Formats: sequence, structure tokens, C-alpha cells
Amino acid sequence: MTALPLSALEAREDFLRRHIGPDEAEIERMLAVVGAPSLDALIDQTVPEAIRLRRPLATPAPRTERDALHDLRNVAARNEVFTSMIGMGYHGTVTPSVIQRRVLENPGWYTAYTPYQAEISQGRLEALLNFQQMVMDLTGFDLANASLLDEATAAAEAMAMARRVGKSKAQAFFVDADTHPQTIAVLRTRAEPMGIGVVVGDPATLDPSTVFGALISYPGSSGAVRDWRSVFARLRGAGALGVVATDLLALTLLTPPGELGAEIAIGSAQRFGVPMGYGGPHAAFFATHDAHKRAIPGRIIGVSVDSRGKPALRMALQTREQHIRRDKATSNICTSQALLAVMASMYAVYHGPDGLTQIARRVARLAVLAAEGLRRLGCDVAHDAFFDTLTLNVPGQARRIAARARAERINLRVAGPDRIGISFDETTRAGDVARLWRVFDREADGKLSLAALDAELAPTRPDAIPEGLRRTSAFLTHPVFNTHCSETEMMRYLRRLQARDVALDRAMIPLGSCTMKLNAATEMIPLSWKRFAHLHPFAPLEQAQGYQLLFEDLEAWLAEITGFAAVSLQPNAGSQGEYAGLLTIRNWHRARGEGHRDVCLIPSSAHGTNPASAIMAGMQVVVVKCDAQGDIDLADLRAKVEAHADRLAALMVTYPSTHGVFEAGIREACDMVHAAGGQVYLDGANLNALVGLARPGDFGADVCHMNLHKTFCIPHGGGGPGVGPIGVAAHLAPHLPDHPLIDGVNPAAGAGPREGPVSAAPWGSALILPISWSYIALMGPEGLKRASEVAILSANYIAAKLRPHFPVVYSGRDGRVAHECIIDLRAIKAETGIGVEDVAKRLMDYGFHAPTMSWPVPETMMIEPTESEGLAELDRFCDAMVAIRDEIDEVARGAADPEDNVLKNAPHTQDMLLGEWTRPYSREKAAFPAPGLIEDKYWPPVGRVDNVAGDRALVCSCPPLEAYAQAAE
Repeated sequence: MTALPLSALEAREDFLRRHIGPDEAEIERMLAVVGAPSLDALIDQTVPEAIRLRRPLATPAPRTERDALHDLRNVAARNEVFTSMIGMGYHGTVTPSVIQRRVLENPGWYTAYTPYQAEISQGRLEALLNFQQMVMDLTGFDLANASLLDEATAAAEAMAMARRVGKSKAQAFFVDADTHPQTIAVLRTRAEPMGIGVVVGDPATLDPSTVFGALISYPGSSGAVRDWRSVFARLRGAGALGVVATDLLALTLLTPPGELGAEIAIGSAQRFGVPMGYGGPHAAFFATHDAHKRAIPGRIIGVSVDSRGKPALRMALQTREQHIRRDKATSNICTSQALLAVMASMYAVYHGPDGLTQIARRVARLAVLAAEGLRRLGCDVAHDAFFDTLTLNVPGQARRIAARARAERINLRVAGPDRIGISFDETTRAGDVARLWRVFDREADGKLSLAALDAELAPTRPDAIPEGLRRTSAFLTHPVFNTHCSETEMMRYLRRLQARDVALDRAMIPLGSCTMKLNAATEMIPLSWKRFAHLHPFAPLEQAQGYQLLFEDLEAWLAEITGFAAVSLQPNAGSQGEYAGLLTIRNWHRARGEGHRDVCLIPSSAHGTNPASAIMAGMQVVVVKCDAQGDIDLADLRAKVEAHADRLAALMVTYPSTHGVFEAGIREACDMVHAAGGQVYLDGANLNALVGLARPGDFGADVCHMNLHKTFCIPHGGGGPGVGPIGVAAHLAPHLPDHPLIDGVNPAAGAGPREGPVSAAPWGSALILPISWSYIALMGPEGLKRASEVAILSANYIAAKLRPHFPVVYSGRDGRVAHECIIDLRAIKAETGIGVEDVAKRLMDYGFHAPTMSWPVPETMMIEPTESEGLAELDRFCDAMVAIRDEIDEVARGAADPEDNVLKNAPHTQDMLLGEWTRPYSREKAAFPAPGLIEDKYWPPVGRVDNVAGDRALVCSCPPLEAYAQAAE
């Protein structure tokens, strides 16, 4: 036997072969089906020569998984985790181990897609319904959504909603000066393009007639707790809406905003078991009255029934608002923070109302003891009423005190030269209070005893909450919050919910445009490391040097991959990337004295967030036609450019197109827009077909957002988190988002006024950026290119396999598609009555999640296999689609009833088969239509969900257990 050399043995550690699904032999078989002599030849036939990148990417050489983790540990070691008492909406928290292991680190939860296919998403829908119930109970409102991106953007959404539904004609929005400064900054960013004036001041002096709404913090950023009932009453009398920024843990002890007269409550659920992560991702919440259910932004999980009358959960109609209303949309929200909302909801399920209250009481007690001790040491505590945060008046001494605290490895908040903020949380220990006292008096140990002080104050001052604001109403009374408080029960509950879903750990998810690719375990591991997970976003930069190195690497690599000069990591969703990119263009025009440029050209095929983002950025949308091939109609584009040349701000274009084609005219389109003084925004939703093959910055784009949760392997998490950084050309770099609280977020900003932030945290969802860093480091330049090539091959393979059975609409030259293909069922529906929804539901019986339905063309399916699916899975999906076509043909030729058939009745549940069987087809055909399903069968937990019934009577709270019992009878 000939021994292999060491180099060949070491090559077995190559990550690339583990990420790319098909091996070399399978690639050859796929090429034969596609009809291309080689992968290079296929790419030559698919990607226009004029845009091709003819050199390797200058990203680092590929690393092994072990080396990548070693290198990333060295990066993380540069971060220092001090005791954080900064507060400002970010708090230390303890993630229960059962939630960390069974949710955050579990691919059954983190690889799931947004639950648009309700029947195979019942588990995560229940978890998100629990989140809504938790928020509703704690805030005192009867409606909540399933999370938003962060507290600051939730405040901005509340401002927009207040303007939309309020009766006041005023054009200003009031903000409590005692609001987190990052929230005020994001509100200013969002308000200016919308023509809204932001007035910051003391709510006690507010004239309600001058504003359409007001945001009041309760507790305040300073920690102060005040009774705002009279202010909310005056706002309501003036037709203005009262918005409360609040804290869920505080609301276990405080009177909820809904009982104070407010109309909306917003905030962050971060401290419910979600690490600070240097700023995110975290689930924001948004609650309001039922009267505003048609105006609430984001996703709402609702309760409906299935085809047998059994309770079933689904997403409500307005969750796709931007697709329905497009340029009339009032929000561009497309992503939520589903995975983090699940974690927060499970934190409440695990602790229950008593456990949450106990945590809150302990935090409040520590704050009272610390405050009294500081008073006895001669300090001036600014407020008598507070929950977990103190503010000290320290004239001229704030920075010096903060420096002394850092010597004790404690971070305090410097709230100007004369004020220090101190916040307590679940992770604060009794010893931390003693360390804090020593910051203010080195002899404090001899003067104060925490135990003695506690014994003295406990009978009369257990906390510092005013009697008139103590909570008296019950919360979290539903059995789900009172049943799973042991780890055994919690483990089993999470397992039951996970089993009700189809995620990427179970089967291919072939969604077009959404790029559901492998999220490798190695990429996910750093999320749980303390030195990444437990940093406060406003910790001193010298304590976050590891993160800064990570950001520098990732920004440089993404800039190289896309061909841009600078990258901002701040946008924490693709929709936020769109918005930030358009704002950057707008800011550049204004800086050049051309602020009148406000026309944004958008193809008719665009994703619905495109026109919604343009409207939010203060632009006027003008639609450009697409031709019969699905490409931008260049003649119509030229006419629109000429008609609006003096006001042209930008063209938004998705490339490859939303129809899954590399349009040959992209350079021409960019050139004509530039000639008229406009800029080109490229939507990077389909970047997985470009990496290593072409760079948007080279072929004419000025801005591009990158969906790190698509192309760069951050998991979708059942509907979030997402990250949408933007790359820009050099001339736009000074106008990227900045941040008022941290220097250096936009190094190109210069010495003049800095642009406002679009997210609460300086670098957005920093905690999950190590995932994309790891992916790029593991793949290397050739691996990144090979991923794009195999993604294109896989899409063309599926197109070739399905073309004899379904028309494949839209293709480029040589009949090639990009990384996704669209099959057309319009003629089939006209002939048989079987539509895309029927096919989607029938795929569930085969164990598959459906492709993207009816977008960008009604009654079509957009299929994107990605590079990480192997040939066996591609064939299994194609075989299922061909078998479904045969079932459709049975209807067409009269062999199957047009209404009572396997497609119209799909999906088929276990209880359907176990009950009386009256269908004209067999049980076996219903449930086991493909070989192998008997050995490994996924059973949809509910039948087809009735969306109309759910929208007709929208319920977004946990149904009582009796509802399930009644439905079963």
C-alpha cells in the first residue's frame, strides 16, 4: 500500500468539502444534466463577460476549522469583560443553560425560516405567541407584535405609527429628555427625511397641542420613576398618542403603561436571557391597543383554525405589508428578531411570574442598598424613586470617578461631566456593591456592611418604587408560564415545539431570494464565548479591542468581495441596509447642494422593501417596467431617467435580478443613471451568485447592502436575526451612518457634523458577526468563488430536471438561470384549479418546505437550492416535484376529483389518517407518497390553516387550553 504524504492527509481537514454539498463526481453528473462541459463553461454561459472578475479575491487563505476557532479565540481574548453598570437599555443577564443549549445552540431553532408556511412552523409560532403574550401581560396592552429590531428602531416605528393613526395635525414628535441617547439619535435620523420635527424636553412642560405624539421613558434613562398619567391624559385629549419606552423586568413591579393611559409601549427584551453581545441582536417589543391592530408594524402571530377546525397558529396579513402596499407602505420592516424573541419568551416560561418577580425584587433591593450606602458616604443621589438605576450628581468629577471604577473593573455611565449613572441587573453580586462603594470611598469597607444595611432597610424600604406606581394586576397567568419551571419540563417543552417544525436540520429549504444555506457549527460556536457575549455596547473602546479587530477584518473582506471602498456594519437587517444606503445617497446629494434630488427609480419586479425604504428615506418612487424576459426595460429606464434627470437621486436594482437572471444590460443601466447625476443602489439579496465572480462596485453600483444572514451564513433563526451592512464607493464613505456615543464608528466621517445612526448599537448586531468572519476565513478566496459557482450549477440543475414538467420562466443567454429559478404554474391552475398553495402544502407531505410562492410573479415558485445541498437532496426535491406533477395530471385527466384530492387536502396529519377515512385516495398515498418516508416521516402537526378566518378575528394571545380540548371534540 502506498502511503499518502502528510500534505494530502492534512488536506482532509479542508472546510470547503464540508460546506459545498456536491462532491466532484456529483458535480460532473450535474453538469451532464445541465449540458455544460465544465463548471467554468457554465459560468461563462451564465455571468456576462462584461462584469466578470478576472482575478482571485484578495481575502485570506482558507483556514481549518480548528485554526479558525483558535484565531478567533485570540481575537476574543483582546476583549475585557468588566462588571457592567452602564445600563442605558443593556443589562447583564443569565441565559438558563437549558435555553442556551436547546435554543441558541440548536440548529432545529436557529436554521428555521420565517414561518410563512404555518403548517410546518407551529413550534416557533407558539414560541413567538408566548413572546407576544409575555409583552402584552407585562405592558398591560391587548396586542403585541412578534418583535422588532432594537429598542431605538421600535421607538421610530412608534413615532411613524403615532403620526399615521393620531388625530393631531401637528408635525412634531416630542421625546422625553430622560430617554436613552441612542434612541433619541435614531429618532432624529428617522424623523428628518419624513419631515417630522423632534422636540426633546421635560414631559411635565409639554404642550400636547403642538405634537402628534410623545415618547416618555418609564423608568427614565437616568433611572427616575415618575407618574405620567396626567401627561397621557392631556395627550389623548389633544388627539396625540402617548408612547412609553419601558423595561419588562421593571414592569413586574411597576404599574404597566397600558394602565397609565399610554397608547403604545416599546422597549427591549434583552435582559430576559439574551446576552448584551456588544449591542445585539436583541428582540425589541411593541405593544398597543386592539384598535390599532391594522397599523402596528412588524409581524403578528395570530390564532386561527386548520381544515378540521383545530386551533392553528399563523402570521397575520399585515406582516407582508411592504409587499402589498409597496410605495404606500408605512414601514420597511421585513425581518424580526425571532430567535432572540424565542429566547426571551422561554426565559419567561422557565422562570414564570414568581421567578421574574423575584429577580426584579433582588435587582431593586441591590439598587436601594447601593443608593443608601452612597448617601451615607456623602454622595448626592439624584432621585428618590427608581427601579434598578441610580444617577449621582458629581459636579466636575464624572470622568475621574469612572476611571476609578475601571480600576475596580467596573464600568459606570458618564452622563456628562457632572453626572454618573449606575445600573444593577440579574448578574450583579453583593460583592459588586461593596466594590462600588470603594470607588467613592476607599474606606467604605470599614464604614458600611451590606448585610447590616439590608437588615435595617428590608422591613421598610425593600425597593424605591412609589406606592402609587406599584403593580397590582396579575401577569403571565397562562398555564404555559406556570408549567415548565423545572429543567426536565423545559427540555421536553422545547423538544416538543422543535419537533413541530421543518428547519434546515431536517430538510432542504429551497426558498428563492432567501438563500437558506448551511450555518456550520464551527461558525456558531463563538456566540457563547463570554468575551463576545457579555460586552456592553458602550463599554470603553480599549476593552473591546477584539471586536474592533473583528470589525476591521470583516469590513475589509466585505469591501474586497463587493469592490467598494468602505463598509458600515451598523444596519441590523437587510431592510435597514436598504434604508441606510439610500440615506447615504441622500446625504451625499445634500452635501453637494443637490438636496432637491429625490426621485428613486425602482423596477416593477423589486422586493417590496425597496419602495418602502425609499419612501422612508424621503424619496419619491418612480417605477421602471420590466420586459417579457423579466429584465429591466432599458428603453423605459432611459425615458424615466430623462424625464427626471434634474431630480434623479438613485436607481435601486437587484442583481442578479429578482427573476433569477444575470441581466446583460446592468452596466448600461448604471451608466445612464450616473450620466444624469444619480447614484446606483444594488440590493444584495442575490449576492450568493456573485461572490468571487463579479463585484458590484466594479460594474457600476455605488451602494450595496449585503445580507449576512443569506450569503455569509448567519442563520435565519425562524425570522431573524438578520444583518444588512452596506458597502459604498469612496465618495459616499463620509456619509455612512455614525453614532453619537462612540468615536470611530465611521472613520471617514471627518471633523464636521456626523451622520445619525440607523440602529441603537454602534456596530449593530455585533455578537453574530463572528459567524460571517468565520465563514470567509474558512472558505478562502477560491472557496467563496466555488460556493457561487455551485449555487449557480445547482439552480440550473433543478431547472433542467423540472423543465420537462413545469415551464421555467426567465433565463439569460443560453437558457441559463442564476442561483435560483422560477417555475410557472399559471397554466396549470387555469386548467386544473391546482395552484402554488396546493403544491406548497403537498410538499409538506413529502417532508419539504415550499419554495418562495407567487413572488415576483403570481402563481409561480422561485427555487433556490444553494451550494450547501448535496445531489441526493436535490434529487429528492426534484423527485417530489415530479411526483406532484403526476398528481396534478391525475386531476387534469379526470382520474382524481378536482376538489377532493391529495393536493387540495394537503397537508395530511396523523390524526387525519387515524380517524374515519372517506377520501377517494388511500391513506398511503396521502401520507407516504415517496420511498423512504415510512422510515423517516415528518408529520405536519395541523392541517391547512385558514388564514381568512384568522384575519377576520385577529387574536394574538395564547389561547386557553380549553380551546384545544374543544377543537378535539
